[in-house]
Amino acid sequence: MPNIKTEINKKIAFIMLVIMMMALVVSVGSRAFAQNNEVSSETTGMERVIPGTENWNGSHDISPKKFLLNLWETTGLYKMVHTATAEEIAEEKAEEAASEAVKAASGTFAETAPGWQYLLMIAIGFLIVYLGAARGFEPLLLIPIGFGTILVNIPGAGMGNAPDGMLNIIYNAGVGNEFFPMLIFMGIGAMTDFGPLIANPKMALLGGAAQFGVFFTLFGVSLMNLAPGVFDYNILQACAIAIIGGADGPTSIYVSAKLAPELMAVIAVAAYSYMALVPMIQPPIMKALTSQKEREIKMDQLRPVSKTEKTLFPMMLLVLTLLLLPSAAPLIGMLAFGNFVKQCGVVERLSKTMENELMNIVSILLSLGVGSQMSPEKIINGRSVGIIILGLVAFCVATAAGVFMAKLMNLFLPKNKKINPLIGSAGVSAVPMAARVSNKVGLEYDPSNFLLMNAMGPNVSGVIGTAIAAGVFIATYGN
Repeated sequence: MPNIKTEINKKIAFIMLVIMMMALVVSVGSRAFAQNNEVSSETTGMERVIPGTENWNGSHDISPKKFLLNLWETTGLYKMVHTATAEEIAEEKAEEAASEAVKAASGTFAETAPGWQYLLMIAIGFLIVYLGAARGFEPLLLIPIGFGTILVNIPGAGMGNAPDGMLNIIYNAGVGNEFFPMLIFMGIGAMTDFGPLIANPKMALLGGAAQFGVFFTLFGVSLMNLAPGVFDYNILQACAIAIIGGADGPTSIYVSAKLAPELMAVIAVAAYSYMALVPMIQPPIMKALTSQKEREIKMDQLRPVSKTEKTLFPMMLLVLTLLLLPSAAPLIGMLAFGNFVKQCGVVERLSKTMENELMNIVSILLSLGVGSQMSPEKIINGRSVGIIILGLVAFCVATAAGVFMAKLMNLFLPKNKKINPLIGSAGVSAVPMAARVSNKVGLEYDPSNFLLMNAMGPNVSGVIGTAIAAGVFIATYGN
């Protein structure tokens, strides 16, 4: 049976590699075969100049000092003690108007791609549906995304056309304006138990270490930019791509909608695909970076966490966010709201609605909206292939960073309090899949070693960590 699964996984990996190679070949060769079908830079938004940066000439490059200053000026504490001047208010309004203009421009495109490219996108849509339905890779998300991809690319159907196309309405209603990701975070909060993190707070270090993959990807983007004409990302696009490393689909959509809406489709599909492939991607990395002795480390059972602690935790998290990083408050605030409703115990009907009916409805609409952006103009180009590669690198680095952090912590912990490094890989935001993978790999080496509850600590802290990383990007580069 394991051999059969291995063969299936190899076939799936081969199919994905073929699709990536096809996209790369098409992106390079389409210029030679298309006749007057070139899509202008204004159409795709790929080559757009960030408003207000035309005459920078290096005068506004971010230095460490300026980075920290910008971050301080976005905190709630600063805003409480600082009174905005008339010039600052006028500048902020001008920046908001420019940002809205960019979003409006990036959300529209002309149907000028060759017809065979639409057929290729329809084939990719069927592949996404196949991976979700037949292979069980995040079916709740990939199946609607796949159908959205198929429907938006049917010639003459007009389902993605503005203003009355169904998929265009769904996109404008909640995807392009971050509404649906906020509701998803509310549902995640209602489904999440922060008890394992509260019982063992040092597990937050593992969730924080996994965010190294997010920031490491920024350097990867810089390296890819050494090949101009094929890969050419600006800093806003780089930040949106980097969030894929957190393996958090809603956060990836939220950040890309804020910073790089023209890349939202491929970023969302890459993020959800790697979330679905956690059981395939993480175990080889975990095994390569740990010894058998480390994999067999048994951890103590977690202490019981009181209802009072669980109820106060989301409120404390919200207060810290408001004071230190307001730009992350939309994500963490909705997470805290959903979790508080769950833990306070007096509105059970609301809690069940959030984690069941509302979550299901929003997941359908969000996924269809993401699929609606899978058009040839936005997907069939070298940059999209680069995003897929960068996302994979970010996810692998995040997994490795979590494992290395656990090994580093073991150097300072007593012998009977060592951490099994396998749970470090759960520091990514794929809840609870990453924690289950840590537990599964641990059981392979010791059937009596149950790591699930210990792994849930870094797993839920990874959700918070990715939201904080998103807040830092938005606070620093959002304007």
